[in-house]
Amino acid sequence: MSALLVGILTTFSLPLLADAAAKPVKLMSIEAGEDGVKRAFFGRVTARQTVDLAFQVPGQLVKFPAIEGELIAKGAMVAQLDLEPFQLALDRAKASEEKTIRTLNRLEQLQGYSPSRASVDDARTASVIASVATRDAEYALERAILTAPFDAIVATRSLANFSTIGAGTPIVRLHDMSELQIEIDVPEILFQRTGDNPNLELSARFPASATLYPLEYREVDAEASRIGQTFRVTLGMRPPEDLLLLPGASVTVFATILDAPSGITVPASAIHKGLDGVVSVLRYVAEDDQESGTLALTPVEIRIGEAGDIQLLSGISEGDQIVASGVDVLADQQRVRPFTSF
Repeated sequence: MSALLVGILTTFSLPLLADAAAKPVKLMSIEAGEDGVKRAFFGRVTARQTVDLAFQVPGQLVKFPAIEGELIAKGAMVAQLDLEPFQLALDRAKASEEKTIRTLNRLEQLQGYSPSRASVDDARTASVIASVATRDAEYALERAILTAPFDAIVATRSLANFSTIGAGTPIVRLHDMSELQIEIDVPEILFQRTGDNPNLELSARFPASATLYPLEYREVDAEASRIGQTFRVTLGMRPPEDLLLLPGASVTVFATILDAPSGITVPASAIHKGLDGVVSVLRYVAEDDQESGTLALTPVEIRIGEAGDIQLLSGISEGDQIVASGVDVLADQQRVRPFTSF
């Protein structure tokens, strides 16, 4: 009876001992990575140019149709001063000019009789000065009306209507929105690696839309920031018709290097480096029962990604399983089983 019991226990203990010999390991499946290197940056929308408009002559503001947040066409009136003082000054300058011209003509007709040559020269000089005064008055009258230098959006109004202002006092700020520009801060190392790579593809995505809009490079600040050692890069795009975007709006910029070798990101704990310097991973080869298998030390080619991660370039195929951690305590051809849970 005891012999029979021993035989039964021995029979059922054999698979348990076999499973105990197979060490549990954490595995990861290899999935194909996307082509190219892709990075995302937080950016801000800026205007193509921003100007603070001011009158070049003093006066009283009597017309101020510019409304904050509204679009205004190039050449449209932004503000106007009281024109009467400028018109009076122009009439006075014209009258003075006509008087000097009459005086000069009379003296030239009498030249050779009583007027001296000096009197004629003085009259000619007075005529020139009067002509300049007339042009100056015309200039002042023209500058009493302020117009938009480009198609713009009114950002802010600095003064109220009917205010008396001096020359050069800013009254309104305009943004040129004929082209949207986006500013991003790019780390120095990434900027040096990409440079003017023709295969660099740039696109923007705004919070209100899932659409990706193509971007073009415009300029870069030639000096790195003191904090973070980044370069300010400016990108440009046509204003989208389906979105109203104002300066200061947030945007996510995606930069993709299309010709960069595709890689499969793996943890550093999955990489084994031998004494000969060969970099390898432990590939899992399942047995027929799928419950256990053996490890195969497989040389691979790796590279360090832009974010500092480790990427496999060759040596492993899509669908393979490799040991994700603990490679230093495992060996080639060792029998293991996938770890599922505690």
